Amino acid sequence: MNKLYAVGLGPGGADGMTLRARDALEKSDVIVGYTVYIDLIREQFPDKEYRSTPMRKEVDRVRLALSIASEGKTVAMVCSGDAGVYGMSGLCEELLSEYPGVTFETVPGVSAVLSGAAILGAPLMHDFAVISLSDLLTPWEKIEKRLLMAAEADFVICLYNPSSHKRHDYLQRACELVLRHQSPETVCGVARNIGREGESTQVLTLRELRDTEVDMFSTVFIGNSQTKVLNGRMVTPRGYLYE
Repeated sequence: MNKLYAVGLGPGGADGMTLRARDALEKSDVIVGYTVYIDLIREQFPDKEYRSTPMRKEVDRVRLALSIASEGKTVAMVCSGDAGVYGMSGLCEELLSEYPGVTFETVPGVSAVLSGAAILGAPLMHDFAVISLSDLLTPWEKIEKRLLMAAEADFVICLYNPSSHKRHDYLQRACELVLRHQSPETVCGVARNIGREGESTQVLTLRELRDTEVDMFSTVFIGNSQTKVLNGRMVTPRGYLYE
């Protein structure tokens, strides 16, 4: 069919996948993705052909998917969360013109900013910013500026890629930047292994978050000046009760 889907799988569990995503995977002859994401769905779709590449081989992965689609196949490029939020959708769009005859469609999924917020409480009821702390493709100086501007504007801030072996202190550095504009008592939350085995949440202050260890399977939420703890959950009031 010369078709490529970029499919967002959601947080990882079968029940977190949209019906539209499942339909795209059912229609696909070949499923391509990063090894970890392939492993999330292999049991659900055992009869599919799978092709994977390791991390940091994103361009090779997309070219592989487009090449297979150009041979007349229907291909799904899978991503965790949403394919258009730090996923592969944009790169597919960038390279699509090199493979005439291939049609492309993004199938949205539930991003960690949404699934993580749901298990923490309701932290995103007002304006928010999503910032990745990974400096593989974005200079740290630019990330730093974005953190400072978001904190000064009193956005709730959601942090993707908060830590890794090479970036073990990046969350601490991010918190120190936010502390220039926000109180140490600002309510924060950490959602770990969202929708997967070992799912957990933690609600804490910005001061405590600064010294908290997280990993690449964690999504971090820093509240704004109105965010509070209600029944142990992180909530940013929209303001309906104060009209």
